[in-house]
Amino acid sequence: MQEESIKAKPSMFVVLRLKDYMQLWKPNLSIMVVFSSVIGYLLAPNIVFSLQRVILLFVGGLLVTGGANTINQILERYSDKLMNRTMMRPLPENRIGVIEAWIFATLSGIGGALLLAINFNVLCGILSFVSLLLYAFAYTPLKKINPIAVFVGAIPGALPPLIGWVAATNSLLSPSDMGGWVIFLIQFFWQFPHFWAIAWVGFDDYERAGIRMLPSKEGRTPFTGLQCMFYSIILVPLAIVPRLLHMCNNWGMWIGMLCGVAYFISSYFFFKNNDYKSAKRVMFTSFIYLPTILLAIYFCKI
Repeated sequence: MQEESIKAKPSMFVVLRLKDYMQLWKPNLSIMVVFSSVIGYLLAPNIVFSLQRVILLFVGGLLVTGGANTINQILERYSDKLMNRTMMRPLPENRIGVIEAWIFATLSGIGGALLLAINFNVLCGILSFVSLLLYAFAYTPLKKINPIAVFVGAIPGALPPLIGWVAATNSLLSPSDMGGWVIFLIQFFWQFPHFWAIAWVGFDDYERAGIRMLPSKEGRTPFTGLQCMFYSIILVPLAIVPRLLHMCNNWGMWIGMLCGVAYFISSYFFFKNNDYKSAKRVMFTSFIYLPTILLAIYFCKI
């Protein structure tokens, strides 16, 4: 029995270490990001679904996003110690060292960008690496300085579908790339209510860590809900643009508009009530909104 226990220890260590690496990657967030990248790829003109290509794009995007998330946790390791939802992460608990985390982030980020560049095109690889740099070295430090961090973070946050589009087209600025930019804008404006609702719910945690995410200096005021209303209402007419560009049929347009209206309504009640329940409603609506509109445009593709 003792011999079996000794043999089990190394395998247990490997399993626990893999779990820690997965935590550095923030898999739930990464999968959502990479999903939008795959949809952007499949929405590009003349693209036929290929499982092999989708898997390559998925893995490459997962590596880049995981690298960015790891750097985010390295730079915020002291802040994470102060927040209830993050204090159990591998770096605050010293289960993984800083140098080891940097090596992991570097291999993951550069490896993912190279995978995309080699299997798709160089522009796609460069754009994915730029996204990593913006998220890790612009958005992350700004979170402690000014709420403009949300705007800055929304740029790399909206790049994945555009990266997927570029992976398919090897083009970024031609007239035919308007579709990619529209998906970028949808994901860009979607993020503001999403981030602010999360920041409102976790305000006390963020306050302890010195992270400033809400748009008002006074903290939990109705101004946050008002801002959420502004950004969510933009998504309603924006859902018409894919139809005008012949990316989807009328069904795709109407589903997108209804999603935008639902997002706006939840934002309105957030503004009106300014409470935990309405903030959570905006947060959950945001989780439903993005995959629904992306899938609607894809399945209703012309």
